[in-house]
Amino acid sequence: MPEAGSAAADGAADVRALLTPEGAALMARLPAYDEATALGTAERLRREGVPAGLAAAAMTQARLRARAAARLGPDAARTWLTQEGLEQATRRAVADRHAERFARLSLRSVADLCCGVGGDLLALARAGLPRVVGVDRDPVTAAVARANAETFGVADRVQVRCEDVTTTSLVGLDAVFVDPARRGAHGRALDPRDWSPPFAFVLDAATRVDATGAKLAPGVPHAVLPAGAEAEWVSDGGDVLECALWCGPLSTGVARRATLLPSGATLTGDGTRSAPAGPVGRYLVEPDGAVIRAGLVAEAAELVDGRLLDPTIAYVTTDAPPSTPFGSAYEVTDVLPFGVKRLRTLLRERGVGRVTVKKRGTAVTPEELRHQLRLTGDAEATVVLTRIAGEQSVLLVRPL
Repeated sequence: MPEAGSAAADGAADVRALLTPEGAALMARLPAYDEATALGTAERLRREGVPAGLAAAAMTQARLRARAAARLGPDAARTWLTQEGLEQATRRAVADRHAERFARLSLRSVADLCCGVGGDLLALARAGLPRVVGVDRDPVTAAVARANAETFGVADRVQVRCEDVTTTSLVGLDAVFVDPARRGAHGRALDPRDWSPPFAFVLDAATRVDATGAKLAPGVPHAVLPAGAEAEWVSDGGDVLECALWCGPLSTGVARRATLLPSGATLTGDGTRSAPAGPVGRYLVEPDGAVIRAGLVAEAAELVDGRLLDPTIAYVTTDAPPSTPFGSAYEVTDVLPFGVKRLRTLLRERGVGRVTVKKRGTAVTPEELRHQLRLTGDAEATVVLTRIAGEQSVLLVRPL
């Protein structure tokens, strides 16, 4: 049985073989990846005499590109990927927004530390930065990043170093962007000290290069964020993707920002305000996750003349129809104390068989509630489990 290190080396060699003209030609003639036809495609490659390792690498690459389409859009069909690189890849729209921050400044050079397969690296080069340096300590990942720079026609402005970002030289660089790995052997690393490199490295880089940006986990504790920097929570289609940290001239002078894609709507504040609480109105607003993570619920509530259902819960209620890009709006049709029997009776009377369950401030899970309700009707309903003035309650709502 081959040793793990030998298998990893063989896998790296197969990926490198793909990054040749012959490998690129093989990828070009592969059909779009389809799980249903993958075995047939693999068999065809075998009959054509393609080496088994190279064929497997090509099929893996095709599968990764298919999975990457949601993140990278049309670019996915040409992007060279690794499994880890795909997991950490920045969505194209988000990478372009990162690059815009740097492009606003008169910079000659910027380093993308922990560049991975090159999502932000390519965006920085596309934005017109004259010199972009990518740094990654994994040789295969660095080779993939170089290949992507070639593929997308920006290799003349991109240099990729295979080095440890904690020891690479930052001398002569006008700006840096750091994207620490936030996954370890046991899954997501929640503690910033466990990132690779740790968050302390980001703070140190900011003392050495004024224009420092970083892609942080959206759950990063506010308490660890440095004073004077701008923290921007970004969501795309409702998914909260990151907290981007902008230091020095990359900051716009605000403490907290929530940015919602694809609309580009942005909300700012200092994260210290509290919204008033009051009785349930006719409408409910569920703030976007980026707004909640940024601590800007009070600012979002003020825009719709709203109040909280409970001082500790991020649900906003209004008396007039709310129009806001910073959350989802619903009309409240029923409000009742929480109780499965009472709720089941009401839903059955209305012929409801399918429910969308939203929750905040309750231990009840949507799956548990659906099982307890045992509904069989044809209608649909949206149920909100939450607290109202400290009391466990249920709201029935319908989207506006």
